[in-house]
Amino acid sequence: MKKRIDVISNEESYNNLSSFTVIEELNKTVRVYRDVIRVDIKRSDVQSRLIALLELLKRHSCKQLGVSYMCKNTIAAKLEISYKTVQRLMKKLEELGMIRQVPMKRKSDMMQTANAIIIQPVNDEMTGKNPVKMTKKCPAIKTTTSFLKQNIKNNKRKAVTQFSHVDKSLENSLNKANFVAHWVPGLFSNLVGSFYEEAETIQEFWKVIRQCNRVVDYSTNKRAFTRDQEIEIGTKAFKEFAMKVKSGVNMRKGQFAYFNGIVNKLMNDLYFDADFIDN
Repeated sequence: MKKRIDVISNEESYNNLSSFTVIEELNKTVRVYRDVIRVDIKRSDVQSRLIALLELLKRHSCKQLGVSYMCKNTIAAKLEISYKTVQRLMKKLEELGMIRQVPMKRKSDMMQTANAIIIQPVNDEMTGKNPVKMTKKCPAIKTTTSFLKQNIKNNKRKAVTQFSHVDKSLENSLNKANFVAHWVPGLFSNLVGSFYEEAETIQEFWKVIRQCNRVVDYSTNKRAFTRDQEIEIGTKAFKEFAMKVKSGVNMRKGQFAYFNGIVNKLMNDLYFDADFIDN
């Protein structure tokens, strides 16, 4: 006998099912799950398919963090596997405690539609680490006047959520970009540095681009786009993001989640653009 479906498929329901608050939590969780799969699953073909499925679910879980609602036929088409294989992979991820599925129904006719697939937050058993116990006493830290001033400056910078210095000169942005990690391309850091001065923020924007550039061959770790194509996509995406911010768009899930959506859409479009891929 089928169970009654009580959850209606709409944005409010997906928001309520969301299991993460920031995209970095989601990314860290998926990284942990990938490591668990590599240890617990012996067959390499099953490993690669489970990881590919998990990555696909993550990429389509950025609007409501951790929640995707693709139907299994769509998943099968994207991964180029059968519907039955998708069912088996989903069941395995559920057994591992990595996802759960919630049956949904359409509001229009109250008939069943695609399940909501929720990536579960990682637990202590998976990481193999016990929570850190807080002690009542901690070593005293000497604070000087210069130390306190530096903390105040840092706190003020972190409190800024929108562009606060668009009118800064390019020369200033280049100087600030020098402190950005070496793995962030100079062209991209210079562009983002003209709007954000924090190196961590610039690096986080580039991480979004790297995470959206999906692996297409797990045996060689080959990604869909080359380094140069990543930079071109990243600069286009950030320019679009800047225009959205200036127009006052509401970023309910945060700026990085919104930027992730722009990058993901752009990469999906360009992946099937033969002229772009061949360049």
